[in-house]
This record gives sequence, structure tokens and C-alpha cells, in this order.
Amino acid sequence: MDAYGTDSDARRGPDRPGGAPDPDKAPEADGPYEPEGSPEGDGPSEPDDASEPACGSEPEGARESDGSREADAAPDPDGTSDRDGSPAPDGGPKRIAGSERITGSRRIAGSDTGGVDPGAWPSAGSPAAPAPVSTSTSTSTSTSVCASVSGPDPEPRTGVAALSPRYQIGAALALAVVAVVACVHVGMVFLHVAPANTLTKAHGKAIDDWIYPEFEQNWKLFAPNPLQQDIAVQVRAEVQAKNGELRTTGWYDLSAEDGRAIDGNLLPSHTQQNELRRAWDFFVATHDSTNRSTGLRGTLSESYLRRVVMLRLDRDDASGKGGVIEQVQVRSRTTNVPPPKWSTEKISDKPMDRVLPWWPVTAADTDGGAE
Repeated sequence: MDAYGTDSDARRGPDRPGGAPDPDKAPEADGPYEPEGSPEGDGPSEPDDASEPACGSEPEGARESDGSREADAAPDPDGTSDRDGSPAPDGGPKRIAGSERITGSRRIAGSDTGGVDPGAWPSAGSPAAPAPVSTSTSTSTSTSVCASVSGPDPEPRTGVAALSPRYQIGAALALAVVAVVACVHVGMVFLHVAPANTLTKAHGKAIDDWIYPEFEQNWKLFAPNPLQQDIAVQVRAEVQAKNGELRTTGWYDLSAEDGRAIDGNLLPSHTQQNELRRAWDFFVATHDSTNRSTGLRGTLSESYLRRVVMLRLDRDDASGKGGVIEQVQVRSRTTNVPPPKWSTEKISDKPMDRVLPWWPVTAADTDGGAE
């Protein structure tokens, strides 16, 4: 007896007794077999292929990944159920109770032979049933569609854009301050090197206070007749020994000491390069050829030069153990730079000395004595 009804000829073929199909009649492609008497829409159906599941929603049929959920199948026409492992019609393989498969048109209780419904097996000569659709394939397809719709993740922000609004405002203010200071500095340097004008006459002191001594500018390198002389500043001292005896030291070449400190030094200090040179230039600019002061700044230049040479003598330990320096004498030795070999210019190579008078040393001239 057929498990799906008493009328076995209805399943074997409508035209020939015994279920054999009529060779002269084309088979009808009705799709998978639907049991008679099954109410329409009574069981779960596969969603329409033309509609895609919403991004983030779970596609129907993939709610249970292991396939162990009970299928909501249509009621059995005969009131019998073969989900408990009873033999399938026509001697087919058993159905496994509790398993679930998805076919091309409906979800049915499947078997371990690939999920083909025995009730939908085609008879001889009928078209083959559509191939089963894998749940994983449907899920991956919908996931790919959702990924293509949402697009790639935005690139992370870097630099100032990655800061919070408060820190962005702080960075903007810092940049504004730097820009203002840079503009003021460029303007001050321009007014310093520019010819005398109304602004330099009215605000000359403010400009000099901004420029000197760190940002001094001059045109000596680009002058029509640049410096062609080596000027060495030298000093000697009169020392009173511990026993009261007076002695005079030899000449200390302070310029040569600075030159040796700078030679081979990639980052020489400002003191080694400019301190002694600036002190001597300051003195020459405020004194005449007889070493007499030409203004109020002359006394200041003498005090400054005397303090500089005292620092150097103390570094060289010119006084010796227990000695005291009573007075110092400074001189400059100027030597012309020899012309190149291809030049026809003739100049003297004899050094010229400018010797200053002896200056007594006071407490203000020693290290830490100036107030």
C-alpha cells in the first residue's frame, strides 16, 4: 500500500495504467510534488528569488546552522508521518526525523541522501526536480550584497584632525602666535638693515633692542671691499706672586684659542665664535686711533673687553698658584690675507700691532665680581 494514498496510479502516471508514462505525450513540468489536500500557505515557503533579505537580517532557512530545527511541513494527506524514520515510498531511503532541507521551491523534511523529498521524485520520463539550494550559499550571497551596499570602512583621521575640538583650537592658537612672531621678526630685521627712514628714527631703540645681540645683521661679506685681514686679540698680565714678587706673563693669543676650539667642531658655540670679536669691534668703534674714548659708550666698551680677557686668563691659569693679577694689557695684531697666486696685487705681510695701555683690574672685572 502506498504511504501517500490509496490511489497509486495517480502518482505513477495519469495516462497509463501501472504508472508508465505515455511516450506520445509530453510530460508536464509541474515542479516538485505537492501532496493532495495540503492547504495552501500552510507550511513555510522559500522567499522569492527576486527579493533580497534586508542587510543585517537573518535569511529564512538559515536560522539554525546545524539543520536540526523541526521543519514546518504541510500536514500529511493521509494523517501519517514518516519523520520517525519509516521507509519512504517506493522503497526509497528513510527520512531522518528532525532534519531540514531546502529545495528549489519549498523547505521540506530532508534525508541524509541530499535533501530530496521522496514525494517529489519524478516518475519515469518526467523532468528532473530542481537542484537543492544550499543555506550557506544563500547566506553568503546576502552577506556579499550587504557588504557591497554598506561600502568600506572610512579611513581613520590623522594629524590635527584626529585631535579633540579643544586641542584643535589650542593648536590653531599656537600656530597663530608663531605666525605673528615670525612676521614681527622679519619686519624688525628689514627695518634694521634698511636705510634710515621715519620708522627707524621714531622706533630705533625698540628695533635695536630686538636685534642685538642675537640677530645682528651687517653687510661686510657683501661689501665692495670685504675684510681681507686677520685680526688676533692678545693679552698679557702683571701678576703678583704669593711672596709679593711681580712678574709679567707672555702674550696669550685669545683669538687662536677660539680658532682651535672651533676647528673641527660641527656645532661651535656662539661664545667661541663671536664673544671676543664683538668685544674688540665694540672697543674700536668707540675709541680713536690713540685709544681715547669718543663717547659715553667708550667706558662701557673698556669694562666689557677687560672682563672678557680676565675670564680667558683665569681659564688659562695665568696667575699661577696663589698669584693675583694686578693689571692687564690688550693688543691687536693685524695681518693681511695673502692674495691668490694668480693675482698681481702686492701687499705687505708684516703684522701691525695696536697696543692698549695697562688697565688695573678691579673686583668688578673678575668672575662673579660684576654687579
